[in-house]
Amino acid sequence: MIRIAVISVAHIHAKDFCDSICKLSGAGAPYVIWDDNQQRGRTYAERFGSRFEPDLDKVLADPAVDAFSICAENKSHMALLRRVLPLGKPTITDKPTVTTSAEADEVAALLAKYKTPLTCGFFNPFHAENRGVAALMASGELGTVTHCVFRNGHNAAYGRWFDSPDLAWFVDPELSCGGALFDMGSHGVHLLRHLCGPVREVWAMTANVAGTYPKVDDWGVIQMRFDNGVLGRVEGSWVSTGGPRGLELIGSKRTLFTTREGALMYAGPNEEARPVPRGDARPDRIARLVAIVRGELSREEIDEDIAASLDEVRIMDAAYRSAANGGWVPVAG
Repeated sequence: MIRIAVISVAHIHAKDFCDSICKLSGAGAPYVIWDDNQQRGRTYAERFGSRFEPDLDKVLADPAVDAFSICAENKSHMALLRRVLPLGKPTITDKPTVTTSAEADEVAALLAKYKTPLTCGFFNPFHAENRGVAALMASGELGTVTHCVFRNGHNAAYGRWFDSPDLAWFVDPELSCGGALFDMGSHGVHLLRHLCGPVREVWAMTANVAGTYPKVDDWGVIQMRFDNGVLGRVEGSWVSTGGPRGLELIGSKRTLFTTREGALMYAGPNEEARPVPRGDARPDRIARLVAIVRGELSREEIDEDIAASLDEVRIMDAAYRSAANGGWVPVAG
C-alpha cells in the first residue's frame, strides 16, 4: 500500500490523477488531500473517499506519507516544490514542472541537493507507440532525421471549457503563465526533446483566434533548432475542430507520420506505408510515481526524463519571449 498525499486539485487533470491513485496505490484512495480552496478540496476528498486536511504543514510533516502528487495551478508549482522536494519523497507535478527557466534551474539545484525522485505529468514518450518511434529512429530506417513536427489541439476555446470557476485560472495569465501553446504545445515539446535531444534556439508566434478567453493565446506555434541540427515545429491549439494531429518525422530515407485515425506509419518514396512497430511501454503519470516508490525505475531513467521536463520549461519560456519580441531566442541551458 502506497500512501499518496495530493497537494491541490486545481488542475483539470486532478480527477484523473485521483482516479489513478485509487486504482494503482493499493490504498483505494488518496491518503490525504490538501487544497488552498477548502471547498474544492473537501469536494474531492468526499468524492474519492479520502480525508481533507486544511493545514499543509501537517500534510508535509506526516511520516506516513510515501509520496506527493501536485495538481496545482501552474504558477503555484514552484512554491510547493520548494516545500516538498527537501523532504526527499517521490513526487509528481502535473505538467509543466514549473513555469520559467529560472525556476527550472532552482528545481535542478533542489534535486541535486536532496536527491528527491521527481516526475511530471507528461506521457507521450512512455507510450508503446512512441517508444517504437525512438527505436525506429535508432535503427536507421528513417535515415538521418532532419525535421520533426508535433500538432496537439482540442476545441477548449470554442467549447468554453474554462468557464467553470474551478478552471478559470487556465485563462488567467498570472496563474497559468500562458494559454494554448503553453498548455497543449508542452506535450509536443517534451516528446520532441526526448526524441531529438536538447534545443538551441526557438522562434514562436501566438494568437487569440476565438476571442473566448482574450487574456491568453488560444493558438501558437514554435519553430526549434536542435543542437544536433534537426529542425522542429510544435503547434498547440484550443481552437482545433478536427484534422490531423500528432507526430511527423522526416528522414533522408523515409518519413514517419500520424494518420487521421491516430496510427503511426512510415514510408519512403514509392513505398507502401508500414506501421511503426510498438516498443515496450514505460509507466507514466501516477503509474510512474508508484513505480518510483516501488523501486521499479532506475535513477538513470528518472533523471533522464526530469532533464527533458525541465528543458521543456526552458524551451517554452524562450518561446513566449520570442512571441513577444518577434525574433529567435536562445534556450537557457
